[in-house]
Amino acid sequence: MKENNNKEIISPCISICKTDPRTGYCYGCARTNEEKIFWKNKETTCEWKKNNLYILTQRMSGWQLDTFKVSYENKIKNGLSLYKENFIKIYEKK
Repeated sequence: MKENNNKEIISPCISICKTDPRTGYCYGCARTNEEKIFWKNKETTCEWKKNNLYILTQRMSGWQLDTFKVSYENKIKNGLSLYKENFIKIYEKK
């Protein structure tokens, strides 16, 4: 079995977890429930994850794609999606 280092591919979840009932895609990351399961599976390869990230961005357009790109980049750099980062800031003010 090939060694698999999935730590280098960050999950595309940006904490906007609601599934569109018509398409079955998450409003935040555009994944299906099946794809979410694959992302959590330790046997899923980095190659599959990279390919899936490409597919996800192809499903999105307009503000959804723009928001995803900014939030996902923030998650890669800072460890948190923009939604979680902003939620923490609001919570800390209370």
